[in-house]
Amino acid sequence: MSTPHPHTLSLNTATVRQQWNLRQTIEGCARHDIRGISPWRDQVAELGLQQAAQLIRQHDLSVTGYCRGGMFPAADARARQQKLEDNYRAVDEALELNARCLVLVVGGLVPGSRDLNGARQQVHDGLSALLEYARPRGMPLAIEPLHPMYAADRACVDSLKQANDLCDALGDQGLGIAVDVYHTWWDADFAQEVQRAGAHRLLAFHICDWLSPTQDLLEDRGMMGDGVIDIRGLRQLVEQQGYQGFHEVEIFSRHNWWQRDPDEVLRVCKARHQEYC
Repeated sequence: MSTPHPHTLSLNTATVRQQWNLRQTIEGCARHDIRGISPWRDQVAELGLQQAAQLIRQHDLSVTGYCRGGMFPAADARARQQKLEDNYRAVDEALELNARCLVLVVGGLVPGSRDLNGARQQVHDGLSALLEYARPRGMPLAIEPLHPMYAADRACVDSLKQANDLCDALGDQGLGIAVDVYHTWWDADFAQEVQRAGAHRLLAFHICDWLSPTQDLLEDRGMMGDGVIDIRGLRQLVEQQGYQGFHEVEIFSRHNWWQRDPDEVLRVCKARHQEYC
């Protein structure tokens, strides 16, 4: 398969969030001819939703995903409703930004609980309620399964199979999957589950690398080519199913890339995207 077109590269703003605010990141993407961007809600709130949308349009960037909704499980009905209402706001923000999808990190166990099945049921129920709001408004929801190490606190949906099962249960309209290679590269069923998802469910494709050894389970992601993931091979599997979207670089790197000049980070992202994706 051919080398990816450079304009399929998107930057998740987490990659340079320690160095740049959202305005600087938008301008940096435009300056480096990176045509996609995926902003985080806190950064949008800091800049202002209308201002963020205006700047993104002004620089002709595509919002490949909006980070993030989800975090559904909670201890009681009132707290669950509050989370649902916050997710409604996330949908509205994603619409204002013309995002291709709202990325969902679904949440883990209720604090103090050991009821994993109960947490997964709350995710199912929360997703069902959110879909009733998002579907008529035309905002696709992308379930992002995370590595099982995050099952307790971040995402009790930790495999592509579980994400596909939720799509089966709740219906494909406006619901799909964000495939992040950092969280799914290890999965022996990756090819099978990507095929099961098909183009209609594959809403986003996130790239970075898994360092071995890893110093921090959250904030030690590698730049493409610095770790053990066959990113190009996984891209081919996704695109064989008809995925034609962006390749979104999302790197949390407290001790390396967050310490570097952000213009250098973007230059390396572009070069490594061509070489390893």
